[in-house]
Amino acid sequence: MKKSLILAYASFRKGFDFQYKELVYKGDNIYFNDELVEDKEKKYSEGDSFINIGYNFKNSSSRILSNLYPISFKFRGKKVASIEGVLQGIKYQDKKIQNLILKYAGLDAYHTRGANAIDFWGKNGILYWQGRPMKRDSEEYQLFLDELYLSALTNPIYRIGLLATGDKYLLHHIGGTDANQTVLTRYEFESRLNSLRQWVKSNQKRAN
Repeated sequence: MKKSLILAYASFRKGFDFQYKELVYKGDNIYFNDELVEDKEKKYSEGDSFINIGYNFKNSSSRILSNLYPISFKFRGKKVASIEGVLQGIKYQDKKIQNLILKYAGLDAYHTRGANAIDFWGKNGILYWQGRPMKRDSEEYQLFLDELYLSALTNPIYRIGLLATGDKYLLHHIGGTDANQTVLTRYEFESRLNSLRQWVKSNQKRAN
């Protein structure tokens, strides 16, 4: 992928009017934008103002935009089976192990994290692509994430699924918030999905 495209999207994302909101906890209930997203009975996949992204929801829009969803695409010359496979793979310095993990999707991809438990990446905040280190807290890593999601757009199922969500806020309420414990925080995920959707819409308008 051309670096100019990655930088153009990164600039768009940073300038995007992203309306991130903290979740509100009241007893056993969790709210987003004054709407219930979880109580002790269930988690809710959609509200009037949001679509909650999650692989275990029955809502198709929630599932298809989950990082775990099995969408194949090429990323930096590698054919990958899901976004999650990449996010789990970058925890490993060994290229052979990483390349194996890139082939996984769904919960199988997620649970490869178990092999990283002994040598947890968060101890030093270093992630890897094909043996090359990246600091978790660097701009280089943020551009890596931008490139990853732009690459996912090359799969038409992902692209159309993103546009099909309309204008509702794309939420991932179970997302972690500590960048020392997760390679993708709730903010990083939601800011990309919401800005990426507008990026696609804006570029479609220019094309027409």
